[in-house]
Amino acid sequence: MKKLTLTAALFLLSSCGNPQPGEPTAIKNPDTYTYLTISDLDSLDPAWSYDTASHLVIFNVYEPLLGYKGSSTEELVPVIASQVPSTTNGLISPDGLTYTFPIRPGVAFQDGTPLTPEDVKYSLMRFLLQDRAGGPSSLLLEPILGYSSTRDDRGRVMEKAFQEANSRLQVQGDNLVIEIPEPYAPLLSILATWAPSISKQWAISHGDWDGTESTWKEYNNPQKESSYLFEHMNGTGPFMLERWDKKNKEIVLLRNENYWQAPAQLRRVMIKGVNEFTTRKLMLSAGDADTISVERSQLSQLRGIPGVAIIDDLPTIIMSPVVFFTFHINPVGNPHIGSGKLDGKGVPPDFFSDVDVRKGFAYALDYEAFIQDVYQGKGTQATGCIPKTLPGHDPNAPHYNHDLKRAEEHFKQAWGGQVWEKGFHFTLTYNAGNTTRQTLCQILKVNVEKLNPRFKIDIRPVQWSTYLSASQKKMLPMFTLGWAADFPDAHNFVFPMLHSRGNYPAQQGYKNPEIDRLVEQAIAETDPGKRKELYSTILALAYQDVPHLVVLDTVDLRVQRDWVKGWYHNPVLPDSAGGGDFYPIYKDATEM
Repeated sequence: MKKLTLTAALFLLSSCGNPQPGEPTAIKNPDTYTYLTISDLDSLDPAWSYDTASHLVIFNVYEPLLGYKGSSTEELVPVIASQVPSTTNGLISPDGLTYTFPIRPGVAFQDGTPLTPEDVKYSLMRFLLQDRAGGPSSLLLEPILGYSSTRDDRGRVMEKAFQEANSRLQVQGDNLVIEIPEPYAPLLSILATWAPSISKQWAISHGDWDGTESTWKEYNNPQKESSYLFEHMNGTGPFMLERWDKKNKEIVLLRNENYWQAPAQLRRVMIKGVNEFTTRKLMLSAGDADTISVERSQLSQLRGIPGVAIIDDLPTIIMSPVVFFTFHINPVGNPHIGSGKLDGKGVPPDFFSDVDVRKGFAYALDYEAFIQDVYQGKGTQATGCIPKTLPGHDPNAPHYNHDLKRAEEHFKQAWGGQVWEKGFHFTLTYNAGNTTRQTLCQILKVNVEKLNPRFKIDIRPVQWSTYLSASQKKMLPMFTLGWAADFPDAHNFVFPMLHSRGNYPAQQGYKNPEIDRLVEQAIAETDPGKRKELYSTILALAYQDVPHLVVLDTVDLRVQRDWVKGWYHNPVLPDSAGGGDFYPIYKDATEM
C-alpha cells in the first residue's frame, strides 16, 4: 500500500477537526505556540550564529546587556544591565570612550548558577576572539578594538587581540566597563541584540575556551560543530532549549519557570521548518500552527480563511533578495560549475571576477517584473544596498535596469569575447522553500538564456543549513540571500555587503580597497551630512563593481491565527514578522 503523504494526512486531520460555521473557535494547544518557517538552524552558539533562523532562537534563550523598547528602533531598555548608559546618568564618559554597565543582581542562568559581571565579560571576550570567518564578531571588534578581524590579511592570528580585548573590557565591582578607542555611535544598539551572556563556568566545564591568553588562539575561527554550544544552551532568558531535532528541522523551547522577570505565558514554543506552502497553509487553517512563513505571492491563498489574520505593510530594515557573485569559486568536488572551464560545459573558478560578466547579469535581470509579479507592486527598485528606511540611503544612486541589449554588449566583451563564443553552464541556487528567491532565479535564468543558446543556467534548491555552509565555503557560483539589520545604521549594510572583511565579501572573495577605506571613514564620521556624502560615493563605486544585484525595498507581512495576542513588530528583531520576541505572546479566543 502506498504511504499517505504528509500533506494528505494533514488535510484529513484538519478537515475532521475544523469547526462548522457558527461554532465557537476552540484554541488548539493553548499553552504552545507553533511557528512554521522554511529554514532550519545553523548553530545555537551566540558567537557563531549569523543567520536569522539561529538568531531567533538565541534571542529568546540568551539575553544581551540591553534591548529595544517595544517597536522602537531607537529607545533602549536595560536587560542584563540594570541601566542604559548615557552621558546624563554618568555611565558614558564625556569624551564618549568609556561605557559603564551596572550588571543586574538576582539574575540566574537556566542551570541555577547566578549571573556575574565576570560571565558578561567572558561572553563578550569569547564573542570577540572566536571571530569565525564571515561571522558576527566584527560587529563588536570594530567599536571595541578598532579593527574588524583578529586575523591579518594573510589569515594569521594577531597576538595583540587578546591583550587589547582584556584591557578594554574590565570588571569593576558589580559593573562591566567597556573602553573604546574612538567614539562609536551605534555601540549601544549593537549591544542591544548581540553578544548575549553565557555562563563562563558552564562553557569551560564542557570543553570550551577557558578564558586565558594561553589558549584563546586554539578557539579562533573554529569549525561550526566543534563547540558544545553548537547544540546546547544555558541562558538567562524566558525560554530554555528542550530539544533540537536537526533531521526534522524542529526546535522546541520550554518556559523558564525561574526567569528573573516573570515566567512567560506560553509553556512551549515550537519552530519547525516546513518547505511546502500547502502544508503550512493546511496546518494554519486547522489551528495546528499559530503563525507561518508566507511569501507575498502566496497571500491570496490565505485571504478569507476563518480565524486567520493578515497583518500587512510592516516596516522593514532589510535588503532581500540579493543575488551574489562568487569571485573565486572553490572547485574541489564542486557540482555547481560543470566542467570547471570556459568551454560551454561549465565555468572556471574565476568566471565572475570579470566585471563584464557581472554587468551582463545586472542588465539581464527584470527588476520591475519581479516587483510587480512577485511582490504585487509592494516595493520599489533598490538603489544600492542601504534600505530606504535608513539615513544614508540615496534614492538617486546609479542602478541597473532591465536592458537586454546592454546585457548582450557586456557578455560579448566578457573574457575577451570567449563567453559569447563558447557559452557557459552553472548552477544558480536558492534556499529550499523560498519561492520568492526561486522566482527571482527563474526570471534571471530566462532572460540570460534568451540572449545566447550557449548560455545555460540550472536552478537548484538547497536546504538552509547546507546552503549557508556551501556559500561560506565558496562552493556556489551565484546565490540568493539577503541582509536584515543587526542594528539600525547604514554601516550595518555597507560593511557586511561591501567591505572585504564583511560577511558576504568574505564568502565571495570580493575586495575593493577604496570601498574599504570609505566604509571605515564613514563610520568614524560624526557629521550626518558628510556621512551621507560618503555613503553616496560608496554606492556609486559598488554600482561600477557590481559585487551583487540588489533588487527592491519593500514592506513585510505576517499571517497568524487571530487567537495570538501580545505579538509586536520591531524590524531589528530576528525574523520579526514571523518570529521576534516570544516572551509577551499568549493565546486567547475571548479577545477576538
